[in-house]
Amino acid sequence: MDTSANKGNETVNAQGAVETKVDTIDYRSSAGQGQEQRNVQVIHQSHPTAGDSAASGGVLAGAAAAVASTLQSAKEAISRK
Repeated sequence: MDTSANKGNETVNAQGAVETKVDTIDYRSSAGQGQEQRNVQVIHQSHPTAGDSAASGGVLAGAAAAVASTLQSAKEAISRK
C-alpha cells in the first residue's frame, strides 16, 4: 500500500484537541459477495495530556481502584458477621 497518498491534515478543534484527518479507502467483503471499496475519511483526535489522567490510563486505573475498594468493603462487612 502506498502510504504517501494518506498524508493527514492536522487542525485544532474547538475543544483544543488536535485532529488529523486522513482520506483512505475502506475495503469490505461479505460471504458470497464481492469486495466493496469506498472512499472514507478517518479522524484521529489527540487530546492534551497535561494533567489529564485519562490519557495515561487514569480512567481504567480509577475504575480498578473503585472495584478494589468495593471488594474490600464487602470483605469487611462479611467478616463482621
